Amino acid sequence: MILVTAAEMQEMDRQAIEEHSIPGLELMETAGQGAAIALLSLFDDQAEDGVSIVCGKGNNGGDGFVIARELAIKDFNVTVYLLAKTESVRGDAAINLKRLAALNIPVVEVPDEDAFSKAKTDIARSGLLVDAILGTGLTSDVRGFFKIVIDFLNSTGIPVFAVDIPSGLNADTGQPCGTAIQAQGTATFALPKIGHYTYPGAAHTGKLDVIDIGIPETVVEAVGPKQYLLTADRIASYFQPRPADMHKGKSGHLLVVAGSTGKTGAAAMTAQSAMRAGAGLVTLGIAESLNPIIETLVLEVMTAPLTQRQGGSIADTALDEILALADGKSCLAFGPGIGQATETRNLVEKLVSRIDIPMVIDADGLNNIAGQTDLLKKLKAPTVLTPHPGEMARLIESTPAAIQQNRLACARDFAAHFGVHLVLKGAATIIAHPDGTVFVNPTGNPGMAAGGMGDVLTGVLAGFITQGFSPKEAAHAAVYLHGAAADTLAMSTGPIGYLAGEVMNSIPGEIKKVLA
Repeated sequence: MILVTAAEMQEMDRQAIEEHSIPGLELMETAGQGAAIALLSLFDDQAEDGVSIVCGKGNNGGDGFVIARELAIKDFNVTVYLLAKTESVRGDAAINLKRLAALNIPVVEVPDEDAFSKAKTDIARSGLLVDAILGTGLTSDVRGFFKIVIDFLNSTGIPVFAVDIPSGLNADTGQPCGTAIQAQGTATFALPKIGHYTYPGAAHTGKLDVIDIGIPETVVEAVGPKQYLLTADRIASYFQPRPADMHKGKSGHLLVVAGSTGKTGAAAMTAQSAMRAGAGLVTLGIAESLNPIIETLVLEVMTAPLTQRQGGSIADTALDEILALADGKSCLAFGPGIGQATETRNLVEKLVSRIDIPMVIDADGLNNIAGQTDLLKKLKAPTVLTPHPGEMARLIESTPAAIQQNRLACARDFAAHFGVHLVLKGAATIIAHPDGTVFVNPTGNPGMAAGGMGDVLTGVLAGFITQGFSPKEAAHAAVYLHGAAADTLAMSTGPIGYLAGEVMNSIPGEIKKVLA
C-alpha cells in the first residue's frame, strides 16, 4: 500500500484538477460522501445522539460541510461550528457552506475564544464530534485559538471522527504539532499519509478508512511516492514453494558471529531464530571459552570456537578464523552480544571491509561502527543494519529523541548515503533502502519491549537472506512476521510477559498464515 507525504498529495490534487479536468468541487463532494459513510460505519449509535462538526475555513472544513449534508439527509441532528466568519470561507468550501442552508443545518460562527466559550456547553452535549479543522499541510505548531479548541475537544471524552488527518498532526512524521486531535476514527482521501501509520500519529488516528476520490492512477504514478505500508500479500509474494527433493544444502548456510561472557543467550537466539525462519544450516562462531555453554543451548546449530580476548569476548586476532568460516556461507549475522572492548572494535573495523557475503549487523556490531561510519562505504556486499533509536543516535551522533521526531527521514537519509538497507526498530518499524524507498511496518505491539526481541529479528532476517531472499525482501518479511508473531502472542498469552523465545518459536506459524 502506497503512503504519501502532504506535498505529494497536494501535487496529486493539482494534477487531477488542472491536467485531468476533475473539478475540485467534485473531489470534495466525493471525499465528504465517503467520509460520511465511514463515520456511520464506526459511530452510527453515537451519531444518533447528535453530531457537532467543527470546521476550519479551508478545504478540510469544506469536507466537513459535505459530511454535514450527508448526515442531515439521513435525518441525523447535525450542527456545524465554523471557526471563522462566514465571509472568510472561499472557493469550493464556500460553495458547500452555502448549500447547508437548503437543509436548515445550523451553522454557528465561533471565530474567536469568546464565541467558542459560549458554544462549549452545546458541543459537549453531542454524541459525536467531527474534526474538520486543519488539513494535511500543517507544519508549524498549533497555537492560540485553534490549540484551545483542539484541547477542549480532546477533554470532552466524546468520540472524535477526524477528516483526512487529526488536526494538529504532521502528515509526514506523525508528530503532533504542539497539540493534536485524539481521534477514534479517521477518513483520509485517495491515499493514506505517512503520519497515519507512524507513531504517535497512528495512536491519534484510530481506525483509518481510505476513501477513493477518483485520483487517476496515472497521476499517482507521475508523482511517484516512494513510501509503502507492508502487507501480508507483499510478504507472501517473497516465498517460493520448496521442491519435493529439497534438502538442507539448498536452504543455505548462515554464519552467526555473536556473544560474549554473560551474553550467550543473544548468540543462541540469533542462531536458532534463523533456523525457525527456514535456514538449512547455521554455524555459530563464539569465544572459545563459551563454546561448551553454547553447545548446551543450541541443538540444531553447529558451533565454532573462536580465539578470544581476556574476559570472554572474541579477539581481533580471530579475523582470519571468521573469514575462513564465512567462505561458502550465504550470509553473516554479526553483532548480538559481542561487547564493545577495544579489541572487538578493531575486529569490526577489519571485518566490515573484508566480508564479501551479505551481512546483517545488529546491536554491538552497530555500536562498534559508531564513530567510524565511513567503514560502511567499504562494504563489499549488500548489508542490513538493524538499530533501535539509541543505536541509531550513536551512528549519526544525535539523540534518540531527535531520531524519533522524524524516523522515516532519518532512516531514508542514512540508507541512501551509505548504500545500506536500514531497519529502524520501534513502534511502526521503518525499513529504508539505498534507492530511497521506505516501508512502514504495521505489526507489533508494546509487549515486545523486552530483552532478546532484537536478537530474534536479526536471526530471522539473516535466515531469510540465507535461503535466497534479497536483503530488501528479507528485511520486509522478517520485520512483518516478527511483529505478527508478537501480536498473536499478545492475543493468546497476554499483552505483556511473553518472551522473545516464544516469538522465535511462533515464526513458522506466522509464515503459514501469510501463505494461507
